[in-house]
Amino acid sequence: MKKLSKKYAKALELVDRNKVYGLEEACELVKKTSTVKFDATVDVSFRFNVDTTKADQQIRGTLILPHGNGKTKRICAITSKVEEAKAAGADFAGGKELLEKIKVENWFDFDVIVATPDMMGELGKMGRILGPKGLMPNPKTGTVAPDIAKAIKEIKLGKVEYRLDKDANMHLTIGRASFKAEDLVDNLKALLTTLIKVRPAAVKGTYIKSAVVHTTMGPSLKINIEG
Repeated sequence: MKKLSKKYAKALELVDRNKVYGLEEACELVKKTSTVKFDATVDVSFRFNVDTTKADQQIRGTLILPHGNGKTKRICAITSKVEEAKAAGADFAGGKELLEKIKVENWFDFDVIVATPDMMGELGKMGRILGPKGLMPNPKTGTVAPDIAKAIKEIKLGKVEYRLDKDANMHLTIGRASFKAEDLVDNLKALLTTLIKVRPAAVKGTYIKSAVVHTTMGPSLKINIEG
């Protein structure tokens, strides 16, 4: 059995492994359980009672966290509306020349690609390069939009994507250890409200099997999704 570090062991002493914490108490406590020297992320992990092999039980979408998640995303806009994209806050903006740079130079100095619909024909040719990296724009996540400025501003404000993995688990960063506990609570409540709204009609019984909140390399706290 792997020996626990002194810092982790001390953090673990703060957590009652058998307790299901309310959101406010969990967010207060999770800040105290960070064991790293840097500003750790605060993450939430869910296990869902859904069948991911069925199309009508997929859970994927986006939401804007009220206080962002502490991550600054570098945006590459593929669009004919270059000046509009730059004015909205895109870190890089252009058309075919940027796609060529990605292809030829293996350039990936950005975190997300947004595009206008007129560029999807060109982007489609890049599927084998962008797809495996999770960078292919998609209308479902708001990264393909005629209003490129709005799409960029929403991402800069804290828009995040949520989606299930093949095992019906979901992981999302809702902030950092330096956040106020009440801001973490606001973000967590916004996420839970969204997930409840998108519950697939085909799911019977328990929808979310379990939920835990934790910091980078910190212990997990079970949370009460009812609040």
